[in-house]
Amino acid sequence: MIVVNIDVMLAKRKMSVTELSEKVSISLTNISLLKNGKVKGLRFETLDKICEALDCQPGDILERRKNDEITD
Repeated sequence: MIVVNIDVMLAKRKMSVTELSEKVSISLTNISLLKNGKVKGLRFETLDKICEALDCQPGDILERRKNDEITD
């Protein structure tokens, strides 16, 4: 399973979801859905914008976990 760690990067960068939404020009709703793992896909263009705004690499945001590692 792929886990989205945007919340971790936001905390490290001391940035709010609203600020990220404005920097990336993506709706607050879509950023929140992505942050909460409620999306089925992510365009590379969007991932690139998020990485640029958070000054990070895609691997800082996306993580693969085995199903037995999921605790939700």
